[in-house]
Amino acid sequence: MDSAIDDDVNPDRDDLPLRANTNHMVVRHYVLDLDIQLHTQSITGTVVLFLEPGPGAGDMSGSGTTVGTGQGTLNPLQPSQTDDLWEVGSNGDFTLVLDCCDLTVSKVEQLDVSSVSDLQSLLLDVRGEALGGEPQPDSQSATLIQMLISLGSARWKEQHHLYSQCSCAPALETVGPLLFHTDRWSLQVRRKGAKTPHEFPRIIRVCYKTKPEGGSVRWTKDQDNRWCVYTAGSPINNRALFPCQEPPVAMSTWQACVRAPMECVVLLSGENQAQPTHLQHSGVSSWDYYVTMPMPASTFTLAVGSWCQATAQQESQPGTSCVHSGSMDLHLSTNTDLPVITSPSTFDYSGLKDEKHSESRCSGLGDNSAPCCHADYPCRFTEPSALSQRVLPHRVFAPSSLLQKARLQIVPLLPNCLAAAHATLGVHPFPRLDVLIVPAGFSSLGMASPHMVFLSQSVLCGETDEVGAGEPGQALCGSRLCHELSHAWFGLAIGARDWTEEWLSEGFATYLEDIIWAQAQQLSRSQTEEQSNLKALLRWRRLSGELQNSEEQLQILRPNIRNTGQVSESGSSLVKHALNPEKSFMQVHYLKGYFLLRFLASVVGEEDFLNFFKCFVMKFHGQLILSQDFLKMLLETFPHKDRQGLTLEAIYAEWLDRPGIPKWLTEASVVWTQNRLVEEVQAEVVKWMGLSRSIGKCRKRKRTTLKVNLKVVTPEQLVLILELLLEEAELSVTSLRMIQRTYDLQRQDAEVRHRWCELVVKHKYTLAYGDVEDFLKHHQAMGVYLYGELMLQEDARQQSLARHCLSLVQDQMDQSARRVVEEMVL
Repeated sequence: MDSAIDDDVNPDRDDLPLRANTNHMVVRHYVLDLDIQLHTQSITGTVVLFLEPGPGAGDMSGSGTTVGTGQGTLNPLQPSQTDDLWEVGSNGDFTLVLDCCDLTVSKVEQLDVSSVSDLQSLLLDVRGEALGGEPQPDSQSATLIQMLISLGSARWKEQHHLYSQCSCAPALETVGPLLFHTDRWSLQVRRKGAKTPHEFPRIIRVCYKTKPEGGSVRWTKDQDNRWCVYTAGSPINNRALFPCQEPPVAMSTWQACVRAPMECVVLLSGENQAQPTHLQHSGVSSWDYYVTMPMPASTFTLAVGSWCQATAQQESQPGTSCVHSGSMDLHLSTNTDLPVITSPSTFDYSGLKDEKHSESRCSGLGDNSAPCCHADYPCRFTEPSALSQRVLPHRVFAPSSLLQKARLQIVPLLPNCLAAAHATLGVHPFPRLDVLIVPAGFSSLGMASPHMVFLSQSVLCGETDEVGAGEPGQALCGSRLCHELSHAWFGLAIGARDWTEEWLSEGFATYLEDIIWAQAQQLSRSQTEEQSNLKALLRWRRLSGELQNSEEQLQILRPNIRNTGQVSESGSSLVKHALNPEKSFMQVHYLKGYFLLRFLASVVGEEDFLNFFKCFVMKFHGQLILSQDFLKMLLETFPHKDRQGLTLEAIYAEWLDRPGIPKWLTEASVVWTQNRLVEEVQAEVVKWMGLSRSIGKCRKRKRTTLKVNLKVVTPEQLVLILELLLEEAELSVTSLRMIQRTYDLQRQDAEVRHRWCELVVKHKYTLAYGDVEDFLKHHQAMGVYLYGELMLQEDARQQSLARHCLSLVQDQMDQSARRVVEEMVL
């Protein structure tokens, strides 16, 4: 990579830099102390980092003064723009590099933990034994921190207490503040005279403040017009929330104390269900969370707002059960590893049975009682109580205006989906779950993080409040819940070591959502197959259209190909295409990854394939993987398949390392059309086309009564009906009006209404322009390309509608979505 463009990467460029030099120094634990200030749209506070020399700390030949690009080129640090004490020349001092963006850092200081009396007791455990193979510094402080980091999982409570104590330690006055400066993508820290990571402080505190425009956090108003904030996730993850190490290999634990206005609820990725503490006469409440399972810093999630908790027993009037910090029915668990959270539900999931593929011995495919292979932490996969915990303790939150829908549509579904996920994949990796309906500007239908799931309001069904078990209206909500729950296993408990391999998370979740949702609905085998094939056909059509209208380089599941997982000498790297705005709206990693898994299942057999999933989870939970880890274990489990051409090289060549559509997929798509549900759709479309033609012939007749015998269809069938009607060159206004009334489209889910809006735009059906405006206002994550269709028609009224809708929502839109839409419309 050209060194001239790296140090201040243009945010419009394709590749996202991960600057942290994780090969030299690794953050093992974060302690965050944050104040949420909604009125100024900022977060102020500190983060304390507990550090350990990395695997490459012993070979520092010149790397202490450089920042790696991940492409084999190291670029010199630039002069400070924020601190006059920073020197261009470092005199060979080691530089700690953290990923950081849009933060105002005021101070970085080394802490004096010699004053922490409880920490001194750890010295009694040493008894003259070395702490590890790496050379230890002479500093007693460094020795104590190393001991603290190395405490075994059986002592996690003691470790948690000591982390808290150390984070409150005073600054080490004898050395003064550490030298630091920030550039576009990083915070760099030095201590004079510390030439290697082993001589660098092991505990530092960073004082900082976020900026309202920071890409990691979204400051917006919720559906009740009340200010709130939540973490936005990709593409830049958490570096605009706190200085951190973004590369996935920097697995860490964390704890956080968050103070917010008393009327707010603070939700965070934590194993415990926090109990708010009211700070007297301040109007502020304090919330404490922690995790003991090491995970990438990118998975840390925060949401603060005037959310209400939806429960099965609450009154039907919106707002009557709003959960404020003074009246929350929360049960703090500080003495157990598996906190208990009350979440009553009237949904009956007792009928869910574990299928054969969920037997404890994986049907002979492997031994799932093998010891864990991850770093030492309190693991749920070894907890006997977790083995049989089919439904996690859970809560559902929403703004008060959506509380009724959340109570009637999500609360009944969630226990069933959790039980079905357990039946499919086994032990839930995390001990509890919060589900939050996020503001309208949320950029996707859902996002999963440890202990929390964000859902878009678009998953809630139309104008209908109540959706009973087994009713068609629950399809989008239920399948999306199952998708996000799948990420607990694939994406979180098992993460991708290289962020370019998104298919290891999204492809798996898309594949598993169908299986888990069918299990949650208790469908028969034939019903499951029919539903699965119909969804496969819809996804095939979507993928085909996407591949025809996108750059080839964005169609590859392993864009780094043979260099996947490789980093620079310092540990820094670049995430290919991560900043390309087009990529953020593509689904190729979801869809092509899903079809690769369907292909593998067709070769080895679906039941054996799902058995293998459980074995894979048992082996790799708590770890980071690359594609070859999954594929090699699969081929080792089914060695006879190589005679049928199922080899690692063949899979790479056909599926992962090239653009376009694999041959198997083209052939399989023919089979998916030979499906009862699809045949019913085709018959329905024929009726509508016949009706449209008959209307054209009798336009001059007055008061003509037109009738057509139409079947009741599922939401997936209705999506396909509207897609096929979109392919027709002409539909009469009368036909469009009848379609709208027949299928009661205003009460359908957002997937159906999106296709209806496309139909309205194509045929310039002005009577339904209100439906288009409503969709663009309330389903912003799904409506991006609808703006483009309005503009492409070159119709003045449609273009005016597009501009009007943008003016209504642009202040609450996701930044990436807004940029793309503005390029289309303005």
